[in-house]
Amino acid sequence: MRRVAVASDHTRRPATARPGHHGLVRDRVLVRAATTDDVEAIHRIYAPVVRETATSFEETPPERTEMTRRMQARPRLPWLVAETEALVAGYAYASPHRSRPAYRWSVECSVFVDGPHHRRGVGRALYGRLVDEVRHLGYVSMYAGVVLPNPASVALHLAVGFEPVGVYRQAGHKLGAWHDVGWWELRLTDPPLDPTEPAEWRPRHERSGP
Repeated sequence: MRRVAVASDHTRRPATARPGHHGLVRDRVLVRAATTDDVEAIHRIYAPVVRETATSFEETPPERTEMTRRMQARPRLPWLVAETEALVAGYAYASPHRSRPAYRWSVECSVFVDGPHHRRGVGRALYGRLVDEVRHLGYVSMYAGVVLPNPASVALHLAVGFEPVGVYRQAGHKLGAWHDVGWWELRLTDPPLDPTEPAEWRPRHERSGP
């Protein structure tokens, strides 16, 4: 397993969406495409998760150059940030589910929310935009792995439509303990008999022309 996808925020309050600033505003949360200028904020949110928790199975926080490489890796997939009052409060991204060719219509997803912004709708707003972006690219299924126990993450995935599909028992050892990983699936579309190749994501700020 190359990376554990996690989420760390949920809310039962319905989010109202409206367009603005080339992003999506939900309850005063602006969700937009991440840029390399956001790497510092992304690193600030993710590094403590790696160092202090088993939520991620990485053991050393990736350097900023590595985070940039992941953002720009091919096939290009969405990386998003959520802003509240012009500050990055969380981020989300999709990545290939597996490397072998037949898996290329499936992605994994991750959502991380900064501690002070938990339970304020940030995770749900990020997932709403991420699911729309990935579906539009032509992917069929989205998977999320959650290190257990994590009731907030489980609640978030259920709230946005994921269904549990299984548990890897004692799949990883970190911080002196073995940890289970639960897996959730979201079907983005009915699987076509003859699927076309998924498109690569193109962030709006990188597009040329109108």
